[in-house]
Amino acid sequence: MCIEELYRVYRDFPDISTDTRQIRQNCIFFALKGANFNGNAFAYQALKAGARYVVIDEPEYKINENYILVDNVLETLQELARFHSAQWNIPVIGVTGTNGKTTTKELLYTVLSQKYRVYATRGNLNNHIGVPLTVLAVDDSYEAAVIEMGANHVGEIAFLCGIAQPTHGLITNVGKAHLEGFGSFEGVKKAKGELYDYLQDHRGTLFIQGDNSDLAEMAAARNFIQTVKYGKDDANDVIGHLLVADPYLSISWKKKGESSAWQVSTNLTGSYNLENFLAAIAVGLYLDVEPEAINRGIEMYTPTNNRSQITKTDRNTVIADFYNANASSMAVALDNMSILEAPHKVVILGDMFELGNESYEEHRKIVMKAKTLTLDRLIFVGKEFYKHRDETAEFYESTDLARARVATLSDSFILLKASRGMAFERLLEVL
Repeated sequence: MCIEELYRVYRDFPDISTDTRQIRQNCIFFALKGANFNGNAFAYQALKAGARYVVIDEPEYKINENYILVDNVLETLQELARFHSAQWNIPVIGVTGTNGKTTTKELLYTVLSQKYRVYATRGNLNNHIGVPLTVLAVDDSYEAAVIEMGANHVGEIAFLCGIAQPTHGLITNVGKAHLEGFGSFEGVKKAKGELYDYLQDHRGTLFIQGDNSDLAEMAAARNFIQTVKYGKDDANDVIGHLLVADPYLSISWKKKGESSAWQVSTNLTGSYNLENFLAAIAVGLYLDVEPEAINRGIEMYTPTNNRSQITKTDRNTVIADFYNANASSMAVALDNMSILEAPHKVVILGDMFELGNESYEEHRKIVMKAKTLTLDRLIFVGKEFYKHRDETAEFYESTDLARARVATLSDSFILLKASRGMAFERLLEVL
């Protein structure tokens, strides 16, 4: 079946599933393969559960006309999404970056939803499977889409842009993450810069944190028809500043040339989130969302995904920020703790993953930085941090070993920061 024929089937049955545990009536099941499973083997089960069609790539599983045989299921899913996005005539905002892309995506959604019917990436569906599924979830009723794109190797963002086809876009920042795949910080810049390349080639609109020298350098190397800058400096098109950061942020913002500023209180902690707010404000203004509506959207947003999320337990107040971690996000999280006015401040840091050959040095830098701060207790968890153990802080080789010790904390303001694989939710449970 050619992609045009499959697209006609999709238009009649636009609900896509890749998991037999989540089959919905009249959906199309794509039989993806993984390291430990073959979706073709579950095609019959998907039909029995209510799927209208199943897309397979192994002919021995085809029984009747409800089985659509293709050469490669994953490539067909991606091509179908590419064909679908080519039909759109709506703003499509592509978001990538080392840190803050999910928070920025969610802020864009809440701000733009004040004026438009918006579809935004659900959860972390931002890879070679998640982006096609996101694109195919956007039906004709939507007036804008916000597509988050993640990457751990060069070429991935370019590929995802080809599927989502963004008309607008931004890179939140570039930092030292996934160095195993990117090879170096320059590799990170090259990979994230593929969004800039796509926007340049397709005459898209760029939103850029104008105070970020790395992003400014990357943008200057390209020619853009339309660029909107946001940041603290007065040279930006949207200018913002922190008013309060203890622990929730309140900010002021205005358009360039305006004398009076808008103010808004938020439900996010972390001074580093200022630029994420400004990104959402800049995009909202560009797409004609009124300032009052922008503020309303910002005020509505409450994090629920262990990203800069404040959790009050029976005994402590915890900044739960352990969905992900890398060298740059760890550093700014520490900077934020240093400016907070709170009794008995405790920092619990877990290993940062995928740093490759730079892992030892980057963990050492974080240890040294943390020790310069005025903290009541400093705890490092994980094998990488344990390599730098000494008598000036607490070090534990694993989350399980740290669990009993941190369970004694009370009346403290605590930062929990680690890569997802450290399972720091097990520490949150006992705090």
